[in-house]
Amino acid sequence: MKKREHLGVLGLGFEWKVIFLLSIWLAISQQATGLRPIREKNRSWSDEWLFGRKQEAEVGPFSAWNITGTYRGTWKFLNSVNSSSKFQDFQKENGNSVVELVAVPTKITGVHYVQGVVVFHDVFDNEQNVGGAQINLEGVYIWPFRQLRLVANSGKESDSGQEDNNLLANPYHLLGIFSSQVFQESPRDRILKRKLSPINEMEKHCNIEIAAQISRVASNENNGDKNYYHMEGLMESPGVGDDGDCFSPLLLNATSVNVEVYYNKAVNYTLMVTFVSFLQVLLLIRQMEHGNTQSGAAKVSIVMIGQQAIMDAYLCLLHLTAGILVESLFNAFATAAFFKFVVFSIFEMRYLLAIWKATRPSNSGEGWETMRRELSFLYSRFYGILLGGILIMYEFHNYMRPILLLMYSFWIPQIVTNVIRDSRKPLHPYYILGMTATRLAIPLYVFGCPHNFMRVEPSKIWCVCFCTFMGLQAVILLLQHYFGSRCFVPRQMLPEKYNYHRRFNQDVSRNTDCVICMTAIDLRQRSDCMVTPCEHFFHSGCLQRWMDIKMECPTCRRSLPPA
Repeated sequence: MKKREHLGVLGLGFEWKVIFLLSIWLAISQQATGLRPIREKNRSWSDEWLFGRKQEAEVGPFSAWNITGTYRGTWKFLNSVNSSSKFQDFQKENGNSVVELVAVPTKITGVHYVQGVVVFHDVFDNEQNVGGAQINLEGVYIWPFRQLRLVANSGKESDSGQEDNNLLANPYHLLGIFSSQVFQESPRDRILKRKLSPINEMEKHCNIEIAAQISRVASNENNGDKNYYHMEGLMESPGVGDDGDCFSPLLLNATSVNVEVYYNKAVNYTLMVTFVSFLQVLLLIRQMEHGNTQSGAAKVSIVMIGQQAIMDAYLCLLHLTAGILVESLFNAFATAAFFKFVVFSIFEMRYLLAIWKATRPSNSGEGWETMRRELSFLYSRFYGILLGGILIMYEFHNYMRPILLLMYSFWIPQIVTNVIRDSRKPLHPYYILGMTATRLAIPLYVFGCPHNFMRVEPSKIWCVCFCTFMGLQAVILLLQHYFGSRCFVPRQMLPEKYNYHRRFNQDVSRNTDCVICMTAIDLRQRSDCMVTPCEHFFHSGCLQRWMDIKMECPTCRRSLPPA
């Protein structure tokens, strides 16, 4: 009720304007075809004349001309450069802009109250240090004349914490806010940068005024991102107290965004994430079948699997948060989050436990309490690192790309483990190649796709470096798989390795049986005889096959070093 009363009072304030405009329009014989300056220098804002061409064929109900929405376009100085000396930080001549508008009808027919935000990109040379130029606006839209008038008179300091109240509740806005907080800057940094920005001082000392003409985009052009309405106007900034303009007039051109196209982009992205997650499940199953023995699982780095599980947990939380934030896209993002949850909570955590159990030294004297305590410690470390990583990413939000490089170095622990243990073929080649390709899908979409729905500025150089970094890790793993785990390490740098064909003091003339195959061992054939650190003898082939299943001595059950 209060909101309606407020709109009613606002509408009565403009009623005499509408009557006066209609009389002027009937009196003049030739209608004005262009925009007049926003404000005559010898007139006040309330005495301004509004002109526009009334297109009889396009007059329709309010729902057909609701200008609520997002407009993307460009800005440039009317006189090519900024000739004002008050705010010389405006060094750029042109750039991109985004206008957010919410129009509400008033009690006066054809007059709509408008609130919104205009965001100017590429304004300052040092924009990365002071943040973007964002200005809150309010005004009226005269529907019969297609005229939009907006002002941003901030003679008193505005509340920076409330700057996003006018944003629309649609996927374009909300996901833009979400991606900016995840991939660009945190709310705390954005508020701090805004206080340091010249825009903050400009809002205190300038009356920013915008006059624009609204036109409908032709139906044959209404496809893709070109749709609905086009805005063309002039932005001026007379100083408070008539002490000169704050900056030279700006020309604004913007076209409304087709939210349905943007919606489809987000849905297609979630389908891609779902498909990638399904492929990762298949690859994990293939890898677990490849190393389904105790010895095979012990060769896999638990840090490598744990790092991938943490990455999938983060992706699950991010997609779930995006679905909650954008209600219209909840089903799509919740599906992607569910598949990521399945990947990390069922398959990767199961494989993590199998590796932990395989590498855990066997001790027949321990009980269930000891095992439960060690298992609790494993889970505590995993979820502690998970929560700690969230805090680190929030604190070092501006270093998201280096953090991504660190997270995507998950193959490095396996490479180091292979060298130290001299493990033979711990990972299936399909798993190496498949995981490398599927892990690259989301970062390349976010930072490489020029038309991604997150509106993150693409960087081809960073994407090439990122792919090279991941590809180099995969190539090293494949070399270790086919040519040996230590094929690229100089012999002088190799760690000491136990030699199962070492010299022994056993009498070669004495018969010794292999407890695996229960046949005699010819100790004179060193290549066919292997001796364990616990001085037990076996056939080379028998012990190799045994160690592929279990890394313990068949005779005394002591742990065996890698062959």
